[in-house]
Amino acid sequence: MRLFIFIVFSAVSLSAEPISLEHALELIKKQNLELKAAEYALQSASYSVDMASSQDYGQLDFVQNISRSNDAGNVFGFKLGSREASFNDFGLGETIPPDAPVQALNYPDARNHFQSKLSYSLPLYTGNKITAYQNMAKAMRRISLLEKEEQLNTKVYETRKSYFDMALLKRSLENLSIIFENISRLEETTQEMISEGYAKNIDLLEVQSKKANVQRIIVELEANQELLYHYLSFLLNQEVSEITTPAYDLAEPQISAEEILRNSIDIQKAAAALQLREQMLVAEESRYLPTLGAMAEVQTSDDTFLADANDHKSYTVGLQFKWNLFSGGGDAAAIQKARVETLKMKTQSELARQGIALKVKEIQTKIQTANSEIKSLKSELSLSRQIYENYEGRYNEQLASMSDVIIKQSSWLENVLQLLKAENSRNTQIFALERLALIQGEKR
Repeated sequence: MRLFIFIVFSAVSLSAEPISLEHALELIKKQNLELKAAEYALQSASYSVDMASSQDYGQLDFVQNISRSNDAGNVFGFKLGSREASFNDFGLGETIPPDAPVQALNYPDARNHFQSKLSYSLPLYTGNKITAYQNMAKAMRRISLLEKEEQLNTKVYETRKSYFDMALLKRSLENLSIIFENISRLEETTQEMISEGYAKNIDLLEVQSKKANVQRIIVELEANQELLYHYLSFLLNQEVSEITTPAYDLAEPQISAEEILRNSIDIQKAAAALQLREQMLVAEESRYLPTLGAMAEVQTSDDTFLADANDHKSYTVGLQFKWNLFSGGGDAAAIQKARVETLKMKTQSELARQGIALKVKEIQTKIQTANSEIKSLKSELSLSRQIYENYEGRYNEQLASMSDVIIKQSSWLENVLQLLKAENSRNTQIFALERLALIQGEKR
């Protein structure tokens, strides 16, 4: 019993341990449902490549026909296929009465027919159509692989952002707790001053109103914390109730725009899509070319299953050459459409490249702006806190009014919220840049 209690207690303790960012990123790769779906899509695309490649080896079929018929054509065909036909079957025997051939030819006895056939067909030349289909399947697999990488990159981005958002929330709550404690102390001081006749009830109401406002903001931030835990539980596909927030500020990635363009999944996907379109054009152009195929067939048949199979066997081999010479202009239209779609895809690929380059410059500019704003706000925050504490002391000495103290406290609170907003904006832009650069959260 003691051992059982120890095991249960240990399991509960382990499950309650805070999850670090590094551990969360490992869990994402193993447990996230969207990543599992992307993996299945990649496996499906791989099987499509195997299916397309199988056409190089032709097709081998075994067919077993079982029939019974009294149709004249079928009966004599069955006998011919079984190598058992005779001239008498056609009414050509010399001893048969003159009226017998018509009856024998038109009303033969019903006959069973068991035909076992092995057929093999192989396309020798298809105007590059099969090769084009194989390359199209490979391009689709490449796109699926890139989509899986993109999905992983997205989930890493969302997880890291959630962790750093949580760190910002906790830091802001710490500042707000200090403000709340100060205003609570101010409330007590005001009540004492009212009892001594040095302050008015309106002063107390101002303090209590501001205290309620700070408390409301704290409740909102705590609710955001709870939402972040729910979101992390969804991402990790397990219950998350506590995490270890990062202890370091988010560093700006040192990577050039050229490297980002070279690594961009969107650009790689556009290149794979262009390759797909080019192969579709090759497949359409094969309409103008002939096709050549080979076939071989061996069979045996009898009125009973596999009877005298060796004596009744036969074979057929052959080639088929086919060339469509006229289709009313439909082939030309299909080829021209494929060419236009290829040109369109080339334009979209270049547009994607230019769009990402512009996005990189935009993000870098926003990061620089946020850095400058954060530096300024930190100085303002430190100053506004000192000013508030100074006015609080002056109020206790009756050298400043309650309104002055509340104004300075409001300025301090506003600086805290502005800093939270600026740091969150900076982190969002850095994560967006990392996402473009395929940086998945290594410590730099």
